[in-house]
Amino acid sequence: MKVAALTYVVVKTSDPQAWRAFASDVLGMSVKDAPGGLALKMDERAGRVFVEAGDADCFFASGWELRSEAEFAAACEELRARDVSYTAATSQECALRHVFDMVWFRDPAGNRHELSYGYVTDFDRFASPVGVPGFVTGELGLGHMVLPAPNIAETRQFLIDVLGFGLSDVLIHRPAPDMAQRIDFMHCDNGRHHSLALFEGEVPSGCVHLMFEVESLDEVGRAYDRMQRAGVRLMATLGKHTNDHMTSFYFMSPGGFAIEYGFGGRTIDWDHHTVFESTSVSLWGHDFSVGFGADEQAALANAA
Repeated sequence: MKVAALTYVVVKTSDPQAWRAFASDVLGMSVKDAPGGLALKMDERAGRVFVEAGDADCFFASGWELRSEAEFAAACEELRARDVSYTAATSQECALRHVFDMVWFRDPAGNRHELSYGYVTDFDRFASPVGVPGFVTGELGLGHMVLPAPNIAETRQFLIDVLGFGLSDVLIHRPAPDMAQRIDFMHCDNGRHHSLALFEGEVPSGCVHLMFEVESLDEVGRAYDRMQRAGVRLMATLGKHTNDHMTSFYFMSPGGFAIEYGFGGRTIDWDHHTVFESTSVSLWGHDFSVGFGADEQAALANAA
């Protein structure tokens, strides 16, 4: 199958109002009530992030878009042919996500993936409550996220074989001496450098980070100011990534995972791309140590 884009994500929360305030005051998205939750709006669609009430605060699901009913039916048939067990969405699940139809399944690491087609929207223009002109979405999808995959080789192959993803590049993350964790960056059928990355480790919140891209560096700076005014925890300083050239910073969300807020991510012509391994996270900046307190830094050092 050919997945067109990361079309939405779903998060669970014990405090919907925390997400309402965070989305509008810090992210700069508009927030609307939706069947069973909240829809965080960042473009002409009804929502790109959907918030459901739950017992825990966590990342819940990744929504992948197929372009037509025929592609959706073929994808379901392919799942059956590969003996991938999947579940048809309820009408309530489709209503919250504003899609025609959806099925979901889990990858070998336990991450929930949803395949959908068709979206429902009134095409009301995006109007940020804090003046963000727009986010980079469209055919590139809403952005990207990094998901946990302790069994990274098996999970990577599953995504390649079943969802048709391609490997963009690899990073060996070294958070401490004698500690190495692999990150695989993967793309679907559009030019965004990666729509998904796999992190070789456990993540209690279900996600390492979720990335949103804005149209200018000034908007990144304004988001940084809003983050500080709101007292949100900074997770990494401003920097520019080696692989996708995104200039960004990171901060904590109410879901227990980080948000990357960035500008300038490059798009790729996959017919002329060579897979590579980068030995550094960033060309400059991105000090991730600011996101850890003294006790967490000590635990990381002891783990090494």
